[in-house]
Order: sequence, then structure tokens, then C-alpha cells
Amino acid sequence: QVYDWMTDRRDRFSLSSSDMAIQLDLIAKVRGVPDAEEYFEKLPDPLKDKRTYGSLLNVYAQARMKEKTEYTFEQMRKKAFATDTLPFNVLMNFYVDVAEPEKVSTVTDEMKQRNIAFDVCTYNIWIKCCAAMKDADAMERVFNQMIADESVVANWTTYTTLASMHIKLENFEKAEECLKEAEKRATGRDKKCFHFLITLYSHLQKKEEVYRIWNWYKATFKTIHNLGYQEVLSALVRLGDIEGAELLYEEWASKSSSFDPKTMNILLAWYSREGFVVKAEQTLNRFVEKGGNPKPNTWEILATAYLKDNQFAESLSCLEKATAVKSASKWRPRPTNVESLLAYFKEKNDTESVDRLMSLLRSRGCAENEEYKSLFDTYALAVAGT
Repeated sequence: QVYDWMTDRRDRFSLSSSDMAIQLDLIAKVRGVPDAEEYFEKLPDPLKDKRTYGSLLNVYAQARMKEKTEYTFEQMRKKAFATDTLPFNVLMNFYVDVAEPEKVSTVTDEMKQRNIAFDVCTYNIWIKCCAAMKDADAMERVFNQMIADESVVANWTTYTTLASMHIKLENFEKAEECLKEAEKRATGRDKKCFHFLITLYSHLQKKEEVYRIWNWYKATFKTIHNLGYQEVLSALVRLGDIEGAELLYEEWASKSSSFDPKTMNILLAWYSREGFVVKAEQTLNRFVEKGGNPKPNTWEILATAYLKDNQFAESLSCLEKATAVKSASKWRPRPTNVESLLAYFKEKNDTESVDRLMSLLRSRGCAENEEYKSLFDTYALAVAGT
């Protein structure tokens, strides 16, 4: 809104291509890619420089639009805008994100040929690429090249990426060594480092380390936001420390002024998986009483718990509540849950519940979705049979 206001007053504000690049990125985040494209097209040619092109490249890469990402990068090549590290990093990261890590080596080869310097992000993405391909030897070679590069200093991301790879390869001792190196590079400015440490130590089944990092985290930052609680709750559930997770959840519920259902869903999902239906009900009811607004997937977690407990009517009711949530426009119920409900209601000849369930599916646009086709066919046969 601020940039829109400034743009409308060009007589008072002189906006550079850097401003335009920022605005382009913001438009994509707030209004979507088509609006960002339209904004770029309307820019005067002098402002379509390496900054605005770079911003457009990043928009396409973030949206994982392969053809447009590669085309924009090719345009930057032709216009001599791909002359520094950043656009190459964006392209490399894009290939990792779209599960084409084998293409990263062509990008690094081009950088070497054109004497474009690698920075710490380049190496970290390259290491992540090797991890995606499960190539431990290549990962070690890239890491050694990074250490030998005097212009680059490895950061915590380097070591958490290495640790993650070693965990996948079950090299647990090496993974822990990498996490200790990551800790040395942690600062009081970046919460993400603490999030990664908590998660990776939990994958190593190091409960004491998870609590140590969590206490360090709380001592470092005055305010712990929802995401911090979500990371450590997930870690404790992964470790099987449900008593600790419940205590932490109570701490969050007593302190939080923003009742993000994602935090509650972590504990709710565990209760559902393990068959603790009453606890799941109580947790959700207390969340609502405190002013929390469950998301559609919150209701489906409870619906799944009811299904496992053979409470089919209650499960259907939860799915209907999920549909009623205002932000439910993209939500669709799990086909497996729908299939179980449909089979039960058909067996009991409960046509009213069958009709309610199919009405729910139609309201979600499932009738046009291939994933639900067999369910509608089953319903059609059931109706024909009656």
C-alpha cells in the first residue's frame, strides 16, 4: 500500500529500479504472480534492468514455474544482467525445489566459466543439492571446496544441511559433530538456526539436547512466537515425550495472545493417531473456549480420531464443521476418510448421512476431481440400487 501510494505520486517521489524490484516482489506475495507480471510489463524499459528482472526471476522461482523461470534467466543472460551471484543462486535453489538437482552442476559450471564468484549461499545450495541426490562424496567435495575458498565463511546453514544429510545416511556421529559446529555459529538474531537445531537433534533422538537448545532459545529471545513452540512441540512428539509436549503446550496456551491452530494441531494429531479421542476432544474444546479458531484440517484431525473410534456420525459432523470454516475454500476431505464414512453409511442404509456427505463433497468441488471419481461412482450405484 505504501509503494502504491508513492507510485501514484511520482511528482513527489523518485522511485529507482531497486524500489520497483521490491514492489514487484511484494505484489507477487500479496496479489499473486499475474499481477506481478502485469506490473513488470508496464515498467518503462530503462527500469527493466538486472534488479527488476532479478525480482521477476525470484517470483517465478518461488512459484515453481519452470518454463518462466528458465526463460527469464535466459533473457537475463542475453541482456547481460546475469553477471553476479544472486540470479545463479535463485536458479540453483529452484532446481533443488523442483526436484531436478542434477541440473545444478550446469549452473555451477557456467559460474566457473564466467568467473562469477561463489558466496556462502551458493555453496549451501550446492551442498543441499548433493544431499537431495544422496551423494555423500559429492557433498564432501563441495564442502572441502568451500573451506578452501578464502572469500567464503561457512555458516550455521552449511552445518545443519550437512547434518541433515548425515542423518539420512545414518551417519549419526558425523551429524552430531555438524550440529555442534552449527551451534558455534548461532547468533541471537536468527531464530531459524534454533529451529533447525531442535528439529535435527530430535531426529537423532537426543532429548536432552532438544531441551538444552530450547532453554538457550528462550534465554536468547524475549518473545517466543508460535513457530518456535511448533518446532519444539513437533520435536518432543517425535521423541515420544508426550508428557513434555503437554506441559509445553500448556505453557504456550497460557502465554499466547495469538492462538494459531497449527500449534494445537501437533498435539491433536498425536492424540488422534494413538486413539486418545477424549483428550483430542478436550484439547480442541479448550482451544475454542480460549478464542481459538480451528482450521479445516483441525476438524479433520478430530474426524479421523472419531473414525478410528467407530464414531461415524461425529466424524461426519466434524467434516461439516471443516466445510463451514471461512478459510476452507481450498480444503478437501481426505478420500480415505470419505471412503470409510461412505462404506459405513451404505452398510447401515443411512441415506440421509450419505446425502450429507456427498453434498459436502460437491460444495468442495470434489465432483470435478479425479481423486474422488470412484466415490461418486459408488454413490451413483447406491442411489440406483435404491
